[in-house]
Amino acid sequence: MWTKIAGILLRNRIAFIIGIILCTIIMGLQIPNVRMSYTSADLLPKKDSAYIDYENFKTIFGKGSSVMVFGIKDTNFFELNKVNDWIEMGDSILAQDGVTALVSLTHAYNLVKNKELRKFDIMKLFPHHVDNQQQLDSLKNVALNLPFYNNLLVNKDSNAYSMMITVSKDVMNSPKRIALVNNILKITEQYTNKYNVHMHYSGMPYIRVINAENTKREMYLFIALSLLVTAIILYLFFKSFRIVGFCVLIIGFSVVWAVGFMGLFRIQITLLTAMLPPLLIVIGIPNCVYMVNKYHAEYVMHGNKIKALQRTIQKIGNATLLSNLTTAAGFTTFVITSSRILVEFGFIAFLSIASEFLICLILIPTVFSFLPVPDKKQTKHLNNKFVNSLINEILFLVKYRRSRIYYVTAIILIAGFVGITYMKTTGYMVDDLKESDPIRKDLAFFELNFSGLMPMEVTIDFGKPKRVMELSNLQKLDKLNKELSRDPELSRSISIIEAAKFANQAYYNGNPKYYKLPNSMTKNFILKYIANTSIPEKNVISAYDKGNISKKESNLTDEITKPNNASSSALTDISKSFMSKDGQMARMSFRVNDIGTKKMEVKEAKVYNILHKIFPNDDVKVTGSSIIFFKGNKYLIKNLFTSLVLAIILIAGFMAWMFKSKKMVLFSLIPNIVPQILTAALMGYFDIPIKASTILVFSVAFGISVDNTIHYLAKYGQELSSTKMDIKLSVIRALKEAGQSMIYTSIILFFGFSIFCLSSFGGTFALGLLTSITLFAAMLANLILLPSLLLTMNSKIARKIAQEPMFQIYDEEDDIDLNELTIRSSSEKKNIE
Repeated sequence: MWTKIAGILLRNRIAFIIGIILCTIIMGLQIPNVRMSYTSADLLPKKDSAYIDYENFKTIFGKGSSVMVFGIKDTNFFELNKVNDWIEMGDSILAQDGVTALVSLTHAYNLVKNKELRKFDIMKLFPHHVDNQQQLDSLKNVALNLPFYNNLLVNKDSNAYSMMITVSKDVMNSPKRIALVNNILKITEQYTNKYNVHMHYSGMPYIRVINAENTKREMYLFIALSLLVTAIILYLFFKSFRIVGFCVLIIGFSVVWAVGFMGLFRIQITLLTAMLPPLLIVIGIPNCVYMVNKYHAEYVMHGNKIKALQRTIQKIGNATLLSNLTTAAGFTTFVITSSRILVEFGFIAFLSIASEFLICLILIPTVFSFLPVPDKKQTKHLNNKFVNSLINEILFLVKYRRSRIYYVTAIILIAGFVGITYMKTTGYMVDDLKESDPIRKDLAFFELNFSGLMPMEVTIDFGKPKRVMELSNLQKLDKLNKELSRDPELSRSISIIEAAKFANQAYYNGNPKYYKLPNSMTKNFILKYIANTSIPEKNVISAYDKGNISKKESNLTDEITKPNNASSSALTDISKSFMSKDGQMARMSFRVNDIGTKKMEVKEAKVYNILHKIFPNDDVKVTGSSIIFFKGNKYLIKNLFTSLVLAIILIAGFMAWMFKSKKMVLFSLIPNIVPQILTAALMGYFDIPIKASTILVFSVAFGISVDNTIHYLAKYGQELSSTKMDIKLSVIRALKEAGQSMIYTSIILFFGFSIFCLSSFGGTFALGLLTSITLFAAMLANLILLPSLLLTMNSKIARKIAQEPMFQIYDEEDDIDLNELTIRSSSEKKNIE
C-alpha cells in the first residue's frame, strides 16, 4: 500500500502541493468565525438528577444574573469625602451601558413605618450627596443598625464594604463586555488611587473577562514560544535553516487548519482549545523529525534523492500513521465524557492531528523532491557523537545489565504504587488559577469578610399552596437558617425569612432587636403593611439573588424596574424570588466558601441531614451553582478515568493489529505505563490532587509516548526479518537507527510541553509540568526497558511477529522502478562524489 502511496505522491507532487495550499487558504478564511468563550461549560449530562433539579429551580425562581462585586477594607470609610466619592463612583458605574443594577450600603434602602397609611415607605438610606459629617454620622448609625445588610454589603467587625452590580446578559455575551469591565475598573481605580486603598474584585463577569483575555494572550504567547523552542532545537539537530523553516511552515499550516476547524464548527476558544495550536506544534514536529531523519539516512546510503524519499514513505509511513492514531486516540477518548468543553476539545484535536499527519506525509516528500539534496552539514546529525555515545551506553546496559534495569523498574513500581495511595481528589471553582493569582486572593477576601460568593440554594416544597407563609413553617425556615448559619463556611440565608424580619424591625420603628420573625399577634398587622407598600421609582431597589443581584426578581432583595406609580405589593415581588407563585415552595439562598469538591460533598450531606430533621414530611432539595460544580467535577473525573482506560484499550488494539501478538502488546505497553505510575506517584508524594486538569495528563501523555514505542518496534520488526530472527542483532540495529529520532523527538516534546509551565493558569501549568515529566520518563523507558524486554523475549514470540510483519522489507535495488526516478543534475552528482 505504501509503495503505491509513495508513487502517487511523487508523480503528482505539484498537484498535491497546490491542493494543500488551497485547503490551507480555505481553512484560514474560517478563522474570523472563531470567538472567545465567556461562559462556563455544563459538566453534568442533562439527564443527571442534579442537573434536572437545578433547571427546575431556575424555572420556578428565575435564572441568576451576571454579577460583578467590589470590596474594600477601610476603618475610615465613613469620612465625608470618601462616602460622597463612593456614592459618585456607584452612580458612574450604574450609568454604564450594560449595568442594569447596583447595590451598596450607600445605594441601599430602608423600610419606614407609615402609621397613617398603614404601610411601609421605602426610603433611600443615603442621598446622592451628603452635606456634612453630622448628617453622615446619623446616616451611618441607621445603616449599621440594619442587620439585613450585615455580611452582605458591610462587615462591621472587619470594616469591609462591598458594592455589587448586575451586568445584562446581552452585554455579557457580546464583545462589549471587555470595554464594560475595563471602564468599571477605570472608575474604581480613581477612587482607590485617591484614597490609597486596595479594591478587591470578583464575580463571573470580571473573572470570565480577565480569564478569557489571559487565555487569548497565553495562546499567542505559547504559539510563539513553541515555534521558537522547536525551531531552535531543530536547528541544533539539523544545522539547516532551510529544514527548520520548512518544518515550521508545515506546522504553521497545521495550526491554520486546527483554528479553521474551530471556526468551521463554531467551537469557541476555551482554556483547553486555546492550548491546541501550541500542542499541535509540539506534537507535529516529531513527524517532521522522523521523516527528515529517515530521508537523510536513506540518501546517505545510496545518494538518490527520489529513491530516498520513496523509501521514507514506504518504511515509516505506516509507523507514522499508527503513532498519530495513538496520539489522536489519547485526545479522542474525551468525547465519552459528555462534557461539552472536553468533547469539543477531543473532536478538534482528532481532526487537527489527522490533518497534521496528512500535511506532513504530503508536503515533506513532495517539497523535498524540489529542494537541493542534503549536504554533509545537514546529514552530520546522523553521526552526532553525543547521541551515538549515549545510545552506546544504553546498549551496554541493555546487553549486560538487564537485571539491574528490572530491579530499578521494580523499585519504581513499588514506590509508585505507594505514592498512588497518597493521591487526593478535589477541585475548586478557581482551580485553574495559581495561589498567587489576584483573582484567587480577591476571592479569599470575600470569603473572609462576606462568607464567600458561591451560591448554594435550598428549596422546601410544603406540598400544598400558600403554606410557606404559615407561621409554623416560617419558624421552621428560621430554625434551618440558624442551624446552617453556625457553619463558618456558610453565610446566613437571604430568603422570605430575612424579608419578614426586616419588615418586623421596620414595624417597631427600626429597633434592631426586633430583627426577628413576627409573632402570632403581630404577623397579620405586618402582612397588611407589606400588602399596602408600593414600589417606588425606577431602578432603585437592589439586593441579593443566588449570591447575585437580579434586576428581574424584585423588592427588598432584588433590583426592579417599575414606573413611579407602580402599586404592586412588596410581598408579591418577594415571592418571585423566594417563594413559588402558589406559595407552596420556599427558597433559601446561602453563600459558601470555595472549599473544594470533597468538602462540598460532605457539606451537601450535612445540609440534607439537617433538612430531613426539620422538614421530615416535606420535599427538600439542595442545589445551586456550587452543588452543580462539585457534582460536575466529580462526574468529569470519573469519565476522564474511563477515557484513559479506553485510550489504553484502543492503543493496545492498534498494537495487536500491528504485531499479531498478545505478549508483544504487553511488552509495548509496559514502557509507557511505568511512566504513568511514576507521575501518579509524584502527584501523591507532592500533594498534587487529581482534578480535571491533572488527569488530562495521563491520556495525552500516554497517546504521545507510545509514538516512540511504535517507531522502535516497527524498525525492530523489519530487522527481525532481515536478520533471520536474530533478536539480539535486531534489538541493537533498531536502537541504533530509531534511537536517535526517539531522543530528538523526546527532547522536543519535553521542552515543548515545558513552556506551558509559564502559564498563569494552574491547570495549564500542571499539564505542562506533569506531561513533560511523563514523556521524559517514557523516553528512558522506551530506550532502556523496551529493548531489555525484547532481548528477554523468547524466539517463539519473535517468530510469530515476523510471520506477518506490518512493515514490509524492501530490497535495496528492487524496491522501486528505476525508470521512474528523476535524473540527477551534475550538482547532485558532485555532491554525492
